[in-house]
Amino acid sequence: MSREQHGRVVLINGASGGLGPAVVQVFAAEGNNLVLTARRQEQLEQTATDLELDMQKTLLVPADLTDRSAVSKLISTTKKRFGPIDVVAHVTGGFSGGVPIQSIEPDAWHAMLNLNLTAAFLVARAVLPSMLERGTGKLVFVSSRSGSQPTPNLAEYTVSKSSLDMFVQVLAEETRQHGVNVNAVAPSVIDTPTNRKFNPKANYDTWVTPESIAGVIQFLASDAARDIHGAIVPIYGRA
Repeated sequence: MSREQHGRVVLINGASGGLGPAVVQVFAAEGNNLVLTARRQEQLEQTATDLELDMQKTLLVPADLTDRSAVSKLISTTKKRFGPIDVVAHVTGGFSGGVPIQSIEPDAWHAMLNLNLTAAFLVARAVLPSMLERGTGKLVFVSSRSGSQPTPNLAEYTVSKSSLDMFVQVLAEETRQHGVNVNAVAPSVIDTPTNRKFNPKANYDTWVTPESIAGVIQFLASDAARDIHGAIVPIYGRA
């Protein structure tokens, strides 16, 4: 019986944000062992409570994924509890923008690159040795429609996401002959309470739901997607 049939070890980064809980839910429904990360312990505990997760199959690890030592600790803690990681659903990310390039503060620029790109690199770098050794593994990242569409006054965000897209494609080329699948989803505006708050006059019916995105991530992490490498799957809804 394969691990996919009886429960894999699934690392879900950014588990407590607007998209994270929906991703957690689809993998929990499969009976997997879950490792959930977010910045703060209380956020993770609230997510686990809200989703009524089985804590015998769930590990909560608060972590700053832009910190190499924190990522290393995350992987070692996971291995001690559940063994090697089979799937990474990297939902971690952030948004910043609103000013032209000449007005972007360097700290804001670096923060976006660190959160949307460096964190993905550090996580991939940490989990890949075990996946390559075993000849199996799934990594799914969350990019954005903005990564392929230059948008005025969003330089730090769009550049970080377009760089993530290229990172995913390069990583897929490096691993496709070794049983590892690397792909990404690229949503447009996600229908979350935060996005509704900042866009009160928008037509929310055209936005994509977290559940829709989670379903695509679940597919990319399944054996049915074994022949897909380096895809940046657009999930735009009707936006």
